[in-house]
Amino acid sequence: MHATLENRMKQRGFSLVEVLIALVIMSVGMLGIAGLYVQSMQAGRTSMLRHHAVTLAGDVADRIRANPRAGVAYEGPGLDGSCVSGVADCDEVAMAGHDILLWQQQAANSLPAGEVGVTFDDSGNPPTYTIAITWSEPGANVQPEYSITIPVLPN
Repeated sequence: MHATLENRMKQRGFSLVEVLIALVIMSVGMLGIAGLYVQSMQAGRTSMLRHHAVTLAGDVADRIRANPRAGVAYEGPGLDGSCVSGVADCDEVAMAGHDILLWQQQAANSLPAGEVGVTFDDSGNPPTYTIAITWSEPGANVQPEYSITIPVLPN
């Protein structure tokens, strides 16, 4: 009977080895959770940048549809022709230059190293515009691009 009481006394509590093993297992689990958190933050940032690119492409497409006769002028540089303030009476080409200037500013403000390019193709019926938006993905060696092609009938 004395041996049974002695065995019970020895088996009470945790040994230091058991505690260390539990800490290692908990540490590995916590590192895994931290890695998932970092990855989800990166995916969220990528999603936000893609959303900005799609929104900007939609704005570009809407402005081209509103000024369908500008044609190849949308491939040119952005110019501030005071079209919006009402100081100047702008034609299609001047309005296209002003639109391009606005897109370049929006791309620079909402996307890291963001750039907007428009290509006009009048070989088909109806003519088409290809809108390409590129930006730099922070922490990655890729330069994502979003592009759409829209047909526009000149009025």
